Amino acid sequence: LLVFQVGFEDYGPDCDSMRITAFLDIPGQDNLTPLARLEKYAFSDNIFNRQIIARGLLDVFRDFSNNEEDFLTVMEIVVRLSEDAEPTVRTELMEQIPPIAIFLQESRPKFPTAFFEYLMPIVVRYLTDVNNQVRKAGQEALLILLEQDLVAQSDIENKVCPILLDLSAPDSDDEYKVEAVNIICKMASMLSRSTVEHMLLPRFCELCSDGKLFQVRKICAANFGDICNAVGQEATERLLIPKFFELCSDSVWGMRKACAECFMAVSYTTSPEVRRSKLSPLFISLISDTCRWVRQAAFQSLGPFISTFANPSSAGLYIREDGTLSIRPSMQDVNSNSCQPSNNITLMSSFENLNKDTWEESSDCCTNPGEDVSQGDKVAAGVIEVTKDSSFPGTGSRLQSAEDVFNTFLYWRPPLPDISQDLELLQFKTEKYKDNCSVPCNNCVASSEIKKVLESLQEHIDDPDVQAQVQVLSAALRAAQFDSVGDYETRKMEESSGKLQKKSVSDEMAVSDATCSRVEEDSLSSPASQDNISDQCTTSILKSTVSMHCSPGQDIIPQPLLDQYLSMTDPARAQTVDTEIAKHCAYSLPGVALTLGRQNWHCLKDTYETLASDVQWKVRRTLAFSIHELAVILGDQLTAADLVPIFNGFLKDLDEVRIGVLKHLYDFLKLLHADKRREYLYQLQEFVVTDNSRNWRFRYELAEQLILILELYNPNDVYDYLRHIALTLCSDKVSEVRWISFKLVGAILQKFYANNANALGLNFINELVVRFRHCSKWVGRQAFAFICQAVVEEECMPVDQFVEHLLPSLLSLASDPVPNVRVLLAKALRQTLLEKAYFKSVGNPHLEAAEETILALQSDRDQDVSFFATIKLKQAVCLSDMHE
Repeated sequence: LLVFQVGFEDYGPDCDSMRITAFLDIPGQDNLTPLARLEKYAFSDNIFNRQIIARGLLDVFRDFSNNEEDFLTVMEIVVRLSEDAEPTVRTELMEQIPPIAIFLQESRPKFPTAFFEYLMPIVVRYLTDVNNQVRKAGQEALLILLEQDLVAQSDIENKVCPILLDLSAPDSDDEYKVEAVNIICKMASMLSRSTVEHMLLPRFCELCSDGKLFQVRKICAANFGDICNAVGQEATERLLIPKFFELCSDSVWGMRKACAECFMAVSYTTSPEVRRSKLSPLFISLISDTCRWVRQAAFQSLGPFISTFANPSSAGLYIREDGTLSIRPSMQDVNSNSCQPSNNITLMSSFENLNKDTWEESSDCCTNPGEDVSQGDKVAAGVIEVTKDSSFPGTGSRLQSAEDVFNTFLYWRPPLPDISQDLELLQFKTEKYKDNCSVPCNNCVASSEIKKVLESLQEHIDDPDVQAQVQVLSAALRAAQFDSVGDYETRKMEESSGKLQKKSVSDEMAVSDATCSRVEEDSLSSPASQDNISDQCTTSILKSTVSMHCSPGQDIIPQPLLDQYLSMTDPARAQTVDTEIAKHCAYSLPGVALTLGRQNWHCLKDTYETLASDVQWKVRRTLAFSIHELAVILGDQLTAADLVPIFNGFLKDLDEVRIGVLKHLYDFLKLLHADKRREYLYQLQEFVVTDNSRNWRFRYELAEQLILILELYNPNDVYDYLRHIALTLCSDKVSEVRWISFKLVGAILQKFYANNANALGLNFINELVVRFRHCSKWVGRQAFAFICQAVVEEECMPVDQFVEHLLPSLLSLASDPVPNVRVLLAKALRQTLLEKAYFKSVGNPHLEAAEETILALQSDRDQDVSFFATIKLKQAVCLSDMHE
């Protein structure tokens, strides 16, 4: 009790900056040296004294680190204190080990082995402590040390891992085993791959099959993805995937639910073959599980799992280091953008000679060598494939150049006109020469099938994908006619067809014309192979087109997975699985769209429209926050056709939905063409009006977005439309909105003068003077001082224009009757204006007027005004930091 009164009377909650062990420095209380006093209190009979010593060990080490002998004595005291019988003392001690280890690491030249010789054994010993709290403190300390890379590899392999393996042994105590498997899973990501694979992986596989404790299996299932990531693909597929199958079929539903939650992490580590052939059917079994909670977790993980099938190179996009999507290729893609045939001879466009803008808009037309491309993808990209079995002599040497082969159909071509009359003409000429046909009738049958498909597509001609199909089928039809029509009539028919379709498909037919011409030449020179070549060419195109018309036409995602994802909008799912399943579907939709690529957008279009009209505003809000990312994925043409109408609907929705659009308004508008973007100038003013006037953050976000949006419009549009919004926001009731709006005003002035629109800038300045400088309310006049200060700070306009049009009105505020206005004037002059080089030059005529105003403000009757007129910039910054 005497020790408490003497040593700790000043220790309390209000002395955070005070050292806990400051009592060791108090002289004369017991005629002991600080080191002897430390030893006395460390082994006192009073538990509180020992707790204080354990809690203040870091300060103790700092105090005694200058003397090596004293330091080692303190270390021995710590070792003895770690054997204290009181669990609270041991817990306090262990909580101090990580900061002490960091301190010793910084002081390593003095004590290179102190931590490994004295403290690390304590951490290892506490992993097996009899007290639960001490063990947990030891486990947390170990994880911190591993995260900071403070534990030597030898200690991990020789001390830590053996202890954990003993604790997780089959005959170990249940409580110890659960804690051991938990720490194994958490530390796996911090260790080297070889250590995890050789020392911990075998035991982890055993624990996954532990039949005694379901808690152990559940921990393994919950952390399965981290273990897979730690050991890599080869060990995952060889050892872990079989165990994962066992856990996914466990009799306890909690295990299956944990597996569903980590499915994406497991899939990310496996090869595409294993992902498609093994994990996809396994996930289908989870998504149709008998337990509702398992199905709910599986549907929540469905979108993330589908995203692991993504190949950004085939989608024409890539993800930057900051996580944002970009339509520009990485350098690796640029260097390998020339598509070479591998197993199939494919006529594709090479982007080597394309300019940068064209590449950005059509980067998904090129596929990496050896990549698995579906028939639907190739048809959508304007690609005609001929298999090697067709054996075209010399085809490889006659590939078209980049300019001849490049297909702009998907991105820049206007909608195709009706070509039904052209098809009738082709059919008439085919029948005319039918009797003279010297080839088998199977070509005529193929032509008839193609025509039937073309007729069925006419009612959907507005769809970009259908347009691509019609184009390819037209080429296939002509290819089939080459063998049934004479050479002279064939050329005549081509000329007639070319005249009819000259405006619509002349550029797009370059690939198909070249292929079919080659077929004709080869058939004339080699009659024996005539039937085979023509039939294979026609059949290949027909099969790919018919399959694309009758099915989603994609093989990127296993169709059962995609079907399950599309069913998430079914109202029945909300009743049987999860009431918020539509929200999870909306959240994952950009990832699924990126995986499919813009050429397969038709698979998701209806689902997206259903979600956009969902009755739950949370679903629409989720889509609103991600619509700009989806626009990057789809490109400008599909965005204008499918996303802009939904975007317009979100603009008129609830504020909770509109804020999602508003936060990324600039990101969305910059993706639109200039004419489409200009239409939104009329609608930007609607953001000023909100459902709740107290929702000031909405108007704040609007001002921030307008600062970015300025670059998308010309000065005249800014003056006619955005200027009014900026002036309205400058008069807002909330100061935060007004302050960001002052920056917006400065950005508008900068826009005018940067584009040599000086007349617009002068008109805007005159409006600012009339509206704010001569405002009847002092808040308006104060706003004028703010605006002038912001303009000078950001250098939004030439100095000569500022001193001519704004400075006189600014200086006239010195006689304002309201002190708050004069305070802002003093700050603007002293902290901003007079700090600029222009006003520091000797002989400046405007400097004298500014200094006279400053002198008048320094003698102002208001103390705050005189203070800010006197204080310099550096002093003001220091004062501001002190207040913060």
